[in-house]
Amino acid sequence: MTKQLRATMAAILVISSISLQAQTSTATKKTTSKAPVHKKAPVESPLARQIRELREQMLSQQAQIDALKQQNADKDAKLATAQQAAQNAEASAASASAKADSLSSSLSTNTEAVSSLNSTVTDLKTTNVGLAQTISDTKKQMTDAIESPLAIHYKGVEITPVAFFAIESVYRQRSLNSDVNTPFNATPYPGAAQAHTSEFNFSGRQSRIGALFVGNPGPFKLSGYVEADFLSAGATSNENQSNSYTLRQRQIWGQVATNKGFTLTGGQMWSLVTETKKGTDNRTEILPATVDSQYHVGFSWERQPGVRFQQKIGGLTAAVAVEQAEIIYSATNANANFFIGNAGAGGGLYNLTANYSNNVAPDVIVKFAYDSKYGHFEAGGLARWFRDRYYPNQTLTVPSAVGGNNNTKVGGGFFANARTPITHYADFGLHFLGGTGVGRYGTSTLPDVTVHPDGTLAPIKNYQFLGSLELHPQKKLDLDLYYGSEYAQRTTYLSTVGADAGKLVGYAPISSSNAGCGIETLPTSTGNGLAGAAPYNPGTPASCLGATRAVSQLTGEFVYRFYSSPKYGRLQYTVQYSYLQRVGWAGLTSGTFGSSTATYGAPKANNNMVFTGLRYYIP
Repeated sequence: MTKQLRATMAAILVISSISLQAQTSTATKKTTSKAPVHKKAPVESPLARQIRELREQMLSQQAQIDALKQQNADKDAKLATAQQAAQNAEASAASASAKADSLSSSLSTNTEAVSSLNSTVTDLKTTNVGLAQTISDTKKQMTDAIESPLAIHYKGVEITPVAFFAIESVYRQRSLNSDVNTPFNATPYPGAAQAHTSEFNFSGRQSRIGALFVGNPGPFKLSGYVEADFLSAGATSNENQSNSYTLRQRQIWGQVATNKGFTLTGGQMWSLVTETKKGTDNRTEILPATVDSQYHVGFSWERQPGVRFQQKIGGLTAAVAVEQAEIIYSATNANANFFIGNAGAGGGLYNLTANYSNNVAPDVIVKFAYDSKYGHFEAGGLARWFRDRYYPNQTLTVPSAVGGNNNTKVGGGFFANARTPITHYADFGLHFLGGTGVGRYGTSTLPDVTVHPDGTLAPIKNYQFLGSLELHPQKKLDLDLYYGSEYAQRTTYLSTVGADAGKLVGYAPISSSNAGCGIETLPTSTGNGLAGAAPYNPGTPASCLGATRAVSQLTGEFVYRFYSSPKYGRLQYTVQYSYLQRVGWAGLTSGTFGSSTATYGAPKANNNMVFTGLRYYIP
């Protein structure tokens, strides 16, 4: 309804008004004049024609208006329909979008499910492969366990055999009449006839057999261990034909270990003084890797009966042991006014040709060990008691046993061990033990005690040192270097009573002569008490005290493992070279002690030794 529509309506009103006026005028005329007898067709006036035309236009326009209204109505209806359709389309689009999102989510979920399913299938395939491999490995392990068990099971006890079988040899430049174990403190001075002959010996006696027994009830673990070799000689042992030597006890002990780190061990075992690889645990002892069964100068050890108490707290282990005591004695010019023991009694099952001391108490050893990523470290102390029975009236003009009395002296020392990996291919170790009366714990067995003129004992100061460098350039090859030394201090006392007044008594008195230590002597026809022994009595130096001040040894060796398998064992070959030196305390070479013309000399002895060993270790 625009301005055109308003104009049209105004025109209609005007025309309607004019038409009404015209009709009124005509009616009036009809009433005032008489109608003609003969009617003629009315003549349309111009005004009437204009009105008629205008009316027709108006009717036409009205029709157009009605048509426009109808069109507008149709358009409104169509618009409403279109809007409804649009709304329906939007609703459908939203529904479709929601369905699309749902479908997309479903597709994503399905994709994830498919991916997860694929992953699960892949995992199952991998698991099946691993399971098949595990079954195969388990079957192989079970087969190996049945055919080649790591241990033998007897009821609840697991028994693990321990053994190696050896053929070994030793060459010494200066003969010691010894097997593959070297008595270091006995290497001869140049005046001994044997210093001028060499020796070469084969031996299988270091071959070893043994077993570990383990029972594990749960709250604690029970263990037992036995180990033996053939480095022992019986009354009938010789090398003339059968080369028969007796089986020797090395270790035999029992042990109980709790789950809280406490361990109690009793029996014959390595002394607590001996360096270990882990804590103070038995069977982890660190020994020089030598063919020589006496190991190496400077190495401190014993294998003896004892009881050991051990407690672990993290990387720290504390242990205390009480062990069998024995005294190694040496003295010059001693009076016969004391005794420390006796030869073994046959009924007591001791060796009839060996001396045994009458011990008042066991040796007591305390050690602390610490394990860390930097290595293994140990420190400890050793306490010893030396008793004898002495007779102060033995030196009188008329000797008498009246007044005999027992006397006990205390000795002991300190020791420390350290071993650390320098690199993956090298390990370095240091060992030291020092104190009074600790010579027995050194491998050279230097003396523990000497004696005063009155017959009471006097402990001797001893020192032991060992350094080691062990290289592992290849998995099959080890190269080892060792240097060790042991020392016994001169310990003498001046006698002031009786006929021996003014005489030095004790270990290595300077008044003793070393004049003959370098002068070879003739063999003797008697000496060792055996029938037909004349050819077996080489000359020994005359006028040669030669009391040992120090023994030292330098060793280089290689160990090559031809074959090593956890199933079949190990085959290895070792070559060891050692240079051994023994140096005595200085003494008189001529003249009289205390005179201005006296001269002094320290005897020396050395030995070049080569060992070889081929061993098969069972797995």
